[in-house]
Amino acid sequence: MRFWIAFLVLFSCTLHAEELPPWFSESLLDLREDVADAAAQGKRVMLYFGQDGCPYCKRLLEVNFRQAAIAAKAQRQLVALALNIWGDREVTWTDGGVSTEKRLAAQLKVQFTPTLLFLDERGGIALRLNGYHPPHQFDAALDHAAGKISFEQYLARLRAERASATLHPQSFFQPAPPDLRRAPGAKPLAVLFETPHCAECDELHAVAFKRREVLQALAKFDVVRLDLNAHEVGWARTLSVGYVPTMVLFDARGREVFRTEAYLRPFHVAGALEYVSSGAYLREPSFQRFLQARAESLRRRGASVDLWN
Repeated sequence: MRFWIAFLVLFSCTLHAEELPPWFSESLLDLREDVADAAAQGKRVMLYFGQDGCPYCKRLLEVNFRQAAIAAKAQRQLVALALNIWGDREVTWTDGGVSTEKRLAAQLKVQFTPTLLFLDERGGIALRLNGYHPPHQFDAALDHAAGKISFEQYLARLRAERASATLHPQSFFQPAPPDLRRAPGAKPLAVLFETPHCAECDELHAVAFKRREVLQALAKFDVVRLDLNAHEVGWARTLSVGYVPTMVLFDARGREVFRTEAYLRPFHVAGALEYVSSGAYLREPSFQRFLQARAESLRRRGASVDLWN
């Protein structure tokens, strides 16, 4: 009987099975049992939320998980389970609540794929990674998620990559000291957290911030850049900003409505800005559905859409 249940679980999963590493586990998706079984092995559960056609998911699976050291560490420390953010399989969450994959993704506010949730021995979320993280950062995340290093050690390893030692200037940044207050009729606010020695920050400036569609989207915001290592770090902690670059987007009344806190290519940077400036977040709670509709609209108008480039 368990064979047929496992077969149906695999068959019903709309993620491409050949893309998942062979060490991902089969599960009946009662996460209470999965957490207990993992804890008995001295491991923790890693929930991978993905979707078909996601270039960042492909990057995670084909780059990060094909590195021998990362794959070995993940197998040694984690029980990996895959969920589809649009899937209909039944999932029992750690509190006993039953839903489908897509309802659970919405409940957990999964807006990016891949999103990885690392569950501790009690079923709490030990670490959440929204979006794709390059291998050296992902390796540090595995150690922190497994309880091997502290959060401060994790942050130190994130900032240790080879990169320029500067914060890049941009004409659209507000001059210092920035005014974060919102007045009637003000634009929405984009606050970009960066640090020196941040390779992904370097790429954001060298690639995304040179694209016309991104600059047009930024023009609808007041844009502030803050150094995560400087005095603003206290506010960053209040906002739970621990990754750079992170862009926190506020509406015209000063309420946070969305953030990007992962490695993003220009299409997704522009999309995130448009998601907030257009007010689309008010009528479409799923950022992924908004992106799909945006891509389809651009294609209908004859534009070429490349989600990675």
